[in-house]
Amino acid sequence: MTSPTSPTSPTSPPVELRHLRCFLAVAEEGSVTRAAARLRITQPAASRTLAALEEALDSRLVDRSTHHLRLTPAGRAFRDKAAVAVAAFEDALDAGRSAHRPLRLGHAWSAAGPYTTPLLRRWRETHPDVPLELLRIDDRTAGLTRGAVDAALLRGHVDTPGLVTELLHTEARVAAVPADSPLASRARLGLGLDLADLTDHTIALNTVSGTTTADLWPAGARPTAMITVANTDDWLAAIAASRAVGVTTTATADLHPHPGVAYVPLPGAPHVPVLLARRDGPPSHPALRDLCALVREITGQDARHGQ
Repeated sequence: MTSPTSPTSPTSPPVELRHLRCFLAVAEEGSVTRAAARLRITQPAASRTLAALEEALDSRLVDRSTHHLRLTPAGRAFRDKAAVAVAAFEDALDAGRSAHRPLRLGHAWSAAGPYTTPLLRRWRETHPDVPLELLRIDDRTAGLTRGAVDAALLRGHVDTPGLVTELLHTEARVAAVPADSPLASRARLGLGLDLADLTDHTIALNTVSGTTTADLWPAGARPTAMITVANTDDWLAAIAASRAVGVTTTATADLHPHPGVAYVPLPGAPHVPVLLARRDGPPSHPALRDLCALVREITGQDARHGQ
């Protein structure tokens, strides 16, 4: 097979923007079914679109032989180029209309944590003529790579090509446990937990936008039972129903209190970086620079930004 970046032959079906968007959705969701739901098309239609793209490129992009869908090496290489191409297309469309639309700030979960409300209020006070939309989008870059938002608040390590990120601050990790479990009593006593205290329990992992993986635990001492979810709502529901426990940050405890979930400090666990991200290149909205400056000011990181 030829390289996925090679031009298609005259007899190959044409590659359209919908092919790239479908492939990126599959790559981000890790599932054709979830990608189809996000794109609001049927699962067979998504499968056909993905197959047509592979035929046009004469390259297999997705390995379907395993239980969990994975990108092939060619797929990973093509994902980076496709993300840049789609973002460039969205930027071109926005050039003539961005001044007349709201400024969009994405997040996958917990927004800016305790800084969320001050940020939204300050923006409204200082920029009354530019609406700021806070959008939760359940993918790793909160819709940034596909042009759904102008900037995003992200957690954890982000190495997506075409994005510029800066560290705002870090958040401590906490355990999320059923409110009526013995583990929850540690919080009522003002005590914390260790990661080792969770290894005998089923762990709920948000594989779409979460920052917790089995690698958080030392090799040889990792949990053996895990369930996967696709968003914060399903994660909370699984924990409240005593199906699992989870690991998150203090921002989730602040923004997502739940009567069936207790949050217990994990003082020995590494902190999670909170990043402000935007697409590389010219701003996608005239007010984007003002938003970035306000986010830095609200989170108290002007000094760090100047270093």
